Amino acid sequence: MPHEDWFILMVMGGFFTLFGLVVMFWGRVEERNYYDSLARRTDVREYLEHRPERPEPGGLKIGGWTAIAVGLFMLAMGGVFLLWG
Repeated sequence: MPHEDWFILMVMGGFFTLFGLVVMFWGRVEERNYYDSLARRTDVREYLEHRPERPEPGGLKIGGWTAIAVGLFMLAMGGVFLLWG
């Protein structure tokens, strides 16, 4: 495998891994801000019943895990191609 191919694969894997970490952090911040804003209210019915559902923080965290998995897989593939070639 030419030098550029495994290098590009590893750079993309590193990008996906870092992107996944940033998205997971963003999801945690969004979730904390949402629940902190509800905790300051006197009426916390929405907080207790979780209605309406807010899928954004959970979706960000799941997307972050997915990006990390893809990034680590790409890094591993690039490492295998580096050692093999």
